Amino acid sequence: MHTPIRSVTPASANVEVIGWIHELRDLGGLTFLLLRDRTGILQVTVNRKKAPAGVLAALAIISRESVVRVRGPVKAIDKAPGGREVTPEVLELVSPCATPLPLDVVEKVPAELDTRLDARFLDVRRPRVTAVFLIRSMVLQAVSEFLWERDFVQITTPKLVAAATEGGTELFPVAYFDKEAFLNQSPQLYKQMMMAAGFEKVFEIGPIFRAEEHNTTKHLNEATSIDVEVSFADQEDVMRLLEELVAAVYRKVGETCAEPLSWLKKELEVPATPFPRIPYTDAIEIAARRTGEPLKFGDDFGAAAEKALGEEMGTHYFIVDWPTAIKPYYAMPYSDRPEFCRAFDLMHPRMELSSGAQRVHQYDLLAAQIRSKGLKPESFEFYLNPFRFGMPPHAGWGLGAERLVMTMLDLQNIREAVLFPRDRHRLVP
Repeated sequence: MHTPIRSVTPASANVEVIGWIHELRDLGGLTFLLLRDRTGILQVTVNRKKAPAGVLAALAIISRESVVRVRGPVKAIDKAPGGREVTPEVLELVSPCATPLPLDVVEKVPAELDTRLDARFLDVRRPRVTAVFLIRSMVLQAVSEFLWERDFVQITTPKLVAAATEGGTELFPVAYFDKEAFLNQSPQLYKQMMMAAGFEKVFEIGPIFRAEEHNTTKHLNEATSIDVEVSFADQEDVMRLLEELVAAVYRKVGETCAEPLSWLKKELEVPATPFPRIPYTDAIEIAARRTGEPLKFGDDFGAAAEKALGEEMGTHYFIVDWPTAIKPYYAMPYSDRPEFCRAFDLMHPRMELSSGAQRVHQYDLLAAQIRSKGLKPESFEFYLNPFRFGMPPHAGWGLGAERLVMTMLDLQNIREAVLFPRDRHRLVP
C-alpha cells in the first residue's frame, strides 16, 4: 500500500507514494517534482549527479499530470509544501499523460466554466475543485449523522413515477414500456405515504428532476435534494430541525475540513440559531420598498426581490405564512385564516435553500385542494388512498444540497457544486 501524501512527515523514513505530477521544474542539476494526490502535495527533489540511473531514465519521459510512483527517504525542508521532501531512490512512470492538456491544472491559465465541465475529470484534479467535493461529501455525511442521531429512518423512493408532485408543467416524460411515466420532481408524495406507514421520522438524500428552462447560476435540471418528513409535528417543529441541521453541518465542516477550506481560502462562520422568521406580507413590503417593484399579495419573489430581502436580513432567515394560493396543494391552510398556509421557505441572503410546510393530513381537504389547483384527484389515487386509513398530522421540508454547498463556500455558479451538472444545454459528460 502506498502512503497518502497527507501522512508523509520527516519522521516517516522511507515512503512510497503514488500520484500525479502537479508541476515539474528543471533547474539544471536539480529537478523538482510536485507530486499530488487528493490529500495534498509533496515535493520530490532529484539531484541529477547522485540519482540512480532508473530515476533519471523515468525523469526523461514523464510530463505534467502523468501518474508516477516514488520511493525514497523523507527529510525536513522549510520551503517545500508541508515542510518535507522526498529524495527518490525509485521513480516509475505508471501512466503517461497526453499533451497538450485541455486545461491548466495548476491554474496559472484560467479556464471558462464550460471548458472545465467538458474536461471535468481533469478539472477536479485541481486542489480548489477537489476541495469543493471533499466538503460536499462531508456535508452529506454530516446531514445523515445529524438525522440518524435523532432516530430518523433513511428511505429510498422511486425516481420513475406515474404522476406529478406539483402539476405537470415541469416534468421530464420517460418511455416506460406501454405506460406514461416521468422523472420524479420530489419524493414528497412517497415520504408522506411513509407517515401513514408509521415510520414517524424519515429522510432521503437523492436526485430530483425539474424540466424548467432556466439558464441561471442557481438552477439545475437534476439536483440532489435532502428531504425530511416528521409525524406528529407542525411547521415550527421542522423549522427548528432545519435550522439546527444547517448550523450543525457548518460546524462539522469547519471541524473536519480545515485543509480543503484552506485550499479555498475560506473561513466558515456557523450561522446563529434560531434564524429570524419574517411573515410573507412583511417580506413583500420590504422587497417592494427596496426594489421599487410593484409587488403585491400573491406574488412570488424574483431574483431582485430575493437579493433585496437578503441585503435587509443579512443572515439565514425564514419566510413564513405564505398565501395558500401560491403553495402546493399539500400545504396546510390556517383554520382561522385559510388564505394563508403553514408553509415556509429557508433563505440564505443569496437565494432560497429550502421549502417546507405542515401538510394536509385530512383526506377531504387534500382532495379539495388538489381540485383547486386544476388537478384531478383520480390521478393521485395511489397517494390519496393512505389518507383514508389514519394519516397522522405531519410536516417536512426539502433542502437543496447544491445550494447549501454553493452558499456555504461562496461559489459563483451552482454547477461548481455538482460533478456532472445537467442543465438545458448540457447532457454530457
